[in-house]
Amino acid sequence: MTKENKYASLAEELLEKLGGRANVAAAEHCMTRLRVLPIDRSKVNMVQIKDTEGVLGVIEEETIQIVLGPGVVNKVHAEFEKLLVSAGDVDLKEMASKNKSEINRKNAKPFKLFLRRIASIFIPLIPALVASGLITGITKAIVQAGWLSPESQLAITLTVIGSGLFAYLGILVGTNAAKEYGGSPALGAVAGILVINPAVGDISLFGENLLPGRGGLIGVLFAAIFIALVEKQVRKFIPQSLDIILTPTIALLITGIVTYVVFMPVGGFLSDAITSGLLNLLDFGGVVSGFVLGAAFLPLVITGLHQGLTPVHLELINSIGDDPLLPILAMGGAGQVGAAFAIYMKTKKASLKRAIGGGLPSGLLGIGEPLIFGVTLPLGRPFLTACLGAGVGGAFQAHFGIATSAIGVSGLPLTFLVHANQILLFLAGLFLSYAAGFIFTYLFGFKDEMAVEFK
Repeated sequence: MTKENKYASLAEELLEKLGGRANVAAAEHCMTRLRVLPIDRSKVNMVQIKDTEGVLGVIEEETIQIVLGPGVVNKVHAEFEKLLVSAGDVDLKEMASKNKSEINRKNAKPFKLFLRRIASIFIPLIPALVASGLITGITKAIVQAGWLSPESQLAITLTVIGSGLFAYLGILVGTNAAKEYGGSPALGAVAGILVINPAVGDISLFGENLLPGRGGLIGVLFAAIFIALVEKQVRKFIPQSLDIILTPTIALLITGIVTYVVFMPVGGFLSDAITSGLLNLLDFGGVVSGFVLGAAFLPLVITGLHQGLTPVHLELINSIGDDPLLPILAMGGAGQVGAAFAIYMKTKKASLKRAIGGGLPSGLLGIGEPLIFGVTLPLGRPFLTACLGAGVGGAFQAHFGIATSAIGVSGLPLTFLVHANQILLFLAGLFLSYAAGFIFTYLFGFKDEMAVEFK
């Protein structure tokens, strides 16, 4: 069977177990998960989905999230979408809306839903953030190592390619935020421009000139969400014939004034509070804070809410020039890798060895979900020992104050984003976390009889 047929076959099998085409309202994917919104959950066979070959795990939330792993999920999603084209005459949109409302009533928790929305704004930006971060980090490392002159055309070109996104990130964040809250993406982009526009420095309020970019991405989020809400409210009172002219004009004018008077100052205050709060936590808590943060990250990944931390990482870079939080949290995946190696060494079950062998390459490259949902979480105790290993690495990173100059995937690729003079320390912490996860799991975390789901 060719790879294309393999992905098509898996998509067809999953669709059947999800209740067929008429039971799927929508499907999308992130880096590792196929996210499906079913119309009638009673028609979904969760047991069979979990037992499907190629499925690493399943998470039941507002959507059914099927973990397939990087490089696989996008191909399966493409085949899945082809199967959904002829979904019949059922009014999927209406039925899905009712189903979603019911789920929200049962499971909605305001803070959790807010983090999910923030994640939905930033998840689409991850490929661009990873690419730009790696190019920027590698270029800086090469220049600082003396292998390339900073004045050379190659260095300048690479710097421009890598740094462009971060200069205009507010526009993309504004676009996604407005879309997420039901507004026009173009107006969200303009809301982002309101904050980052260099001409803002010419505006004087209360005796002081505004600072372009003040409030950072928090200010952009406020402005973009606000303009979406204003647009929807204004549209209710504007005649349809004048909507295209008056609605966006009024929405932009109101948002512009409120942004400069309220959102940028408030966003700046919150940005400072978040930054100083995290730095004080790391300064005063030291290795203890690093251990707790490192150990707690994997449980956050299970919920998918770890993506909600993206604006925090970006705000740290915007405020202080680097990010001391990311290297600590990156140890979560390292502890997982160490635990997986320990299980591989101890188990005699071929299927478990295959599962680990399939997930380890992704884990080493900073994508831990295949190992989490395919190996350690189903086994139980190894997940906890992986968290302990992550905590040890997090404590090490916090003690030495390791920081990155951009954000990207964790694991070995993060080496290129760490300050050049800290690369060896980062790698030492990474391998310490591997070792701790391995030792805790080998000694206390795993016995072959735990692997009842594997043959």
